[in-house]
Amino acid sequence: MSAPSNLINASLFIVGWLACVLGGSTWWLLIPLVALTVHFVLVSSWSAEGKTVVSVMLAGATLDSFLLQMNVLTYPGDPALVPLWQALVWALLGTTLNHCLAWSGRSWWLASAVGAVAALLCYSANAALRGVGLGQNPMSTLAITSISWAVLFPLLHGFAQLYREQHRMQMAADKRKSR
Repeated sequence: MSAPSNLINASLFIVGWLACVLGGSTWWLLIPLVALTVHFVLVSSWSAEGKTVVSVMLAGATLDSFLLQMNVLTYPGDPALVPLWQALVWALLGTTLNHCLAWSGRSWWLASAVGAVAALLCYSANAALRGVGLGQNPMSTLAITSISWAVLFPLLHGFAQLYREQHRMQMAADKRKSR
């Protein structure tokens, strides 16, 4: 992936993440939707990365919903499931695995380390900027989320790699058929 594409990808993620965290469940959610659309037009394609983005969104929303049900996390308005803005953050993260964060998937331990540190930063920022509660004991919550991400992030990279290979094989098969 080229440096300009990685820069576009990282910029779209940051803009989308800020809109989600600062805007919550308001019209600001149009911004991450636009960021996702621009990503699929300028950086990649739905056929190449759609499964990755959806898988990351579902895995992340499931994890956060589980943590919510276990009272490890609380969201403003006390929702039963993770709010839409948080699910969109996970979708945006899915766009980065093959681009600006591809380097973090070179080995499982690197992905685990990046995941652990990213969890600390993301949940701390969500608490400060969006009012996400970190449970009865914030240090324990951050440890739980950090360990969760240390396990989840290498798995997400594994799915991204699998889907890349499936897409590559499909493109090769389509090319052979067209001859």
